[in-house]
Amino acid sequence: MRVVAGALYALAAVVLAAVAAWPIYRSGSFLLLVAAASVLAAAIAALVAWRRWSGWAAAGLLAGAVLVAGVPLAVPSRAGAPAPFLQGLGDLVTGLLWGWKDLLTVDLPVGSYRNLLVPALVVFLVGTASVLLLSWRRDALAVLAVPVAIAMAGFGLLFGSTEVSAPLVVGPLVLPAPVEAAVGAGVLLTGVLWLSWRSRAARVQALRRGSGAARVRVAGDAARGAGPRLRRLGLGFGMVAVAAAVAVSVPAVAVPTLRDVLREATGPRQEISRAISPLSSYRTLFADARVDEELFRVTGDALPDRVRLAVLDDYDGAVWRTDPAGEPFVRLAAARVLGEGAPIDAEVTIGALDGIWMPTAGAVASVDFAGPRAAALADGFYVSGAREAAVETAPWSAGDTYRLRAAAPAVSALSSVTAPGGQAGVSVTAADGSELVAPASLRTWVQQHAVGTGGAALDGLVTLLRSRGYLSHALRPPAVGAAWMQQLGAGYTFAPSASGHSLARIDAMFTALLAREADPAAVAADDLVAAVGDDEQFSAAVALIARELGFPARVVVGTRLTSSDPDAATCAGGVCRAGDVSAWVEVRVASGDWIPVDVTPQHVRPPRTERTEQPDPQIATSVRPDGVDEVQPQRPAQEDSAAPTDRSDPLDLRWLWTTLGITGGVLAVLLVLAGPFAAIVIAKALRRRRRRRQDRPADAIAGGWDEYLDVAVDAGRRPPPAATRSEIAQALARPAAGTLARTADEAVFSARPMAPDEADEFWRIVEDERAALTTSRWRRLRAAVSLRSFVPRSFRSHFERGSRAASRPRRTA
Repeated sequence: MRVVAGALYALAAVVLAAVAAWPIYRSGSFLLLVAAASVLAAAIAALVAWRRWSGWAAAGLLAGAVLVAGVPLAVPSRAGAPAPFLQGLGDLVTGLLWGWKDLLTVDLPVGSYRNLLVPALVVFLVGTASVLLLSWRRDALAVLAVPVAIAMAGFGLLFGSTEVSAPLVVGPLVLPAPVEAAVGAGVLLTGVLWLSWRSRAARVQALRRGSGAARVRVAGDAARGAGPRLRRLGLGFGMVAVAAAVAVSVPAVAVPTLRDVLREATGPRQEISRAISPLSSYRTLFADARVDEELFRVTGDALPDRVRLAVLDDYDGAVWRTDPAGEPFVRLAAARVLGEGAPIDAEVTIGALDGIWMPTAGAVASVDFAGPRAAALADGFYVSGAREAAVETAPWSAGDTYRLRAAAPAVSALSSVTAPGGQAGVSVTAADGSELVAPASLRTWVQQHAVGTGGAALDGLVTLLRSRGYLSHALRPPAVGAAWMQQLGAGYTFAPSASGHSLARIDAMFTALLAREADPAAVAADDLVAAVGDDEQFSAAVALIARELGFPARVVVGTRLTSSDPDAATCAGGVCRAGDVSAWVEVRVASGDWIPVDVTPQHVRPPRTERTEQPDPQIATSVRPDGVDEVQPQRPAQEDSAAPTDRSDPLDLRWLWTTLGITGGVLAVLLVLAGPFAAIVIAKALRRRRRRRQDRPADAIAGGWDEYLDVAVDAGRRPPPAATRSEIAQALARPAAGTLARTADEAVFSARPMAPDEADEFWRIVEDERAALTTSRWRRLRAAVSLRSFVPRSFRSHFERGSRAASRPRRTA
């Protein structure tokens, strides 16, 4: 009955844990893993219980099961041919180590993506086997099955999403988060029921053993009447009802719509990863429906020149975005010391701004939120000091207000700075780790027009690019004048411009520039405007140019409150509208400071599409004279007729690197699996060496007796607690135990000094006893990795006395 009850409890734990973890995966591969891992865990637990093996044997079997079944179940994309299977073993090891962390950085549901099923395999294989083995125990350790079952369900709840299930409406009753409430109530109820049954079964069994041993009649419920039994049943049902009511009502009151999970503790990395790059959505700000929207308003006595929204420091060849794995955004728990530079003290009022980007300026010292949403806004506020940027994970609402205190450092002139390190041609790293260099057209244009070095060269190239560019926010001409065209003035001429800032788009822009500059008529007329776009394209282009000259660069999206540049948009009266949003580039110089570089092109001289037709070049061909004689080369003095006519292909070593990679993965798996066992063996060897190499022979003999007791404990023997050496030797019933006990007593209590030969002989007997106590290889292996000898003897004695007292039956007269 105990085995059946434990199996039913484990089955309930598996079902509840699968329901809790389903929102994480939502995949058929997850259901297959749950079923297969549970069956495999049950088979391992049954085998260990039947053979009465130790916990180390169960751990070894579970590790082998993970190694054998891990790839098909947890890394299904690698299952199949031998080569992918070996690669899957490496993914399995990385999943065991870092899959838990990676699970918090991927959007839900993850399905069977890469190796993210590995944590689920560990939960349902190791967790199920642990619940079964613990629930089948007869001692007090069986109660540990309940925390393991709770941990299995907690995996899905803690690693899941912040959003809870849709409310359940039953007539007038509305139950928020019904799935989460059902999982919590189920875990609590099954644990209480199983513990209640186990307590009653253990009590009845103990009474029966006691009555049979002492021949004392046990007064049952029938003799005392039905009253006590009914009272116990009513009390048990009342406890279950109260537990169910608490489990259902607490989530409904405490967590109505959202819940705290582990992924929320990792900061705003997920929000930044999911957020659309403001440079990609830049042109949507200039639609007629949005161009005049008030995004935010900045007021105060000490206002900055620029207001920063987003700092984009990662480029994969297609999109500029904020690197979520870069310098982290952290909470600003208290006010920082105001840094060097011009002080900023401004009040920001949010209008139609959306997204996670927060208007800031300079090095933020403190942000004080006001209004009814101050607490929520403060909780969702994160700042990055290296980027001088901030994000707000709580959604913005019109009217949100905060006071910003910061410091804007002084900015040096771009023409007077130098690049840090002077390394030119900084490559672009894509998301997959590959390097994408700047387009060849951009590099050619830079080489043709760069004058000087460092900041002077960059300043000249940016000025030239802006003068030969033309501002346009649309690809097709509007039927009537667009609002952004009207803001540029009545003399503006429309020119089509495609959106996007990928390497291909930048390449097309510089290809047009090179083609225009190659036209002699255009050069003669000084009409070289050819690059059409807006801040989206020109900020990406300038950032690539800066990297070509050795300047680390990033793109900033924000607004300007004041500017001396006539082509730069500014916020009138501190009111920043959608059409006022700009993008500029910041470059890091040798001093470590970041200097802003404006990139907005001019909008006065439109580009011309005509091109001067060039005649095909005439290439003169020399005619070979008839009187030329062909001279045959001299034949070598000795020819090797067997030599091949073609050279052999160069040696292909790709197979070597593949083999080394697979071998490294296998060795890593073996290290993870065998590392703990090797650590135990090494620790025992060091302990044995310390005991044997004592300065005094008597101390070496005393250490040998301690070693003998540890050998017996690791071999499965249980020396009696609080006993003399002679009593222990008698209990162990070994031929050499008496001799060892008498020699150890003489070494400890006798005044006669012990000789070194006596200590060596004592240790020789101990080693012989070690071999005799572990006759088979399996027993020697179990004893070598057993941890029983590391448990203090006082603790073992106390635990054994407690176990005997708990199992002692009660007698009733």
